[in-house]
Order: sequence, then C-alpha cells, then structure tokens
Amino acid sequence: MRRSEFTRLVAEEFGPARGPVIVDTLNLPGLDCTGAEALAKGVDPRDVWRAICDLQDVPEERRLGRDIPPKG
Repeated sequence: MRRSEFTRLVAEEFGPARGPVIVDTLNLPGLDCTGAEALAKGVDPRDVWRAICDLQDVPEERRLGRDIPPKG
C-alpha cells in the first residue's frame, strides 16, 4: 500500500479533520507507537491501516475503501 492510499482510506473512514488526529495520537498496541510514528519508522502503511482498523472496530467491508473507477 502506498502512503497516498493510506491517507485516502483514513480520510474516507474518519473524515478529513478527524483522520489525521487519529493517525497522530492513537497509540497502536501491536506497533507500540502512534500511526504517524510507525510510518516515520518505515512500517508498511498497510500494517498501520490494519492496526487502526482493528482498534477502531472498522468493519471488514469498509477496510478497502470506496471503489474508484479506473482512469482513462
């Protein structure tokens, strides 16, 4: 997962204002740091996203985000 996809998923699920707050402040027990700290350490954004989803009880059907039509 690219960082841009991670950012999109966070904004879609939690909103453009609340999403960054969650990434910056929510301590992720499995990673023993916040999402922002994990990303700065080089943790795969997919792993950070999964940890946030698990902690926030995001249903499986919403973890992939909305469908985006292909370009072109």
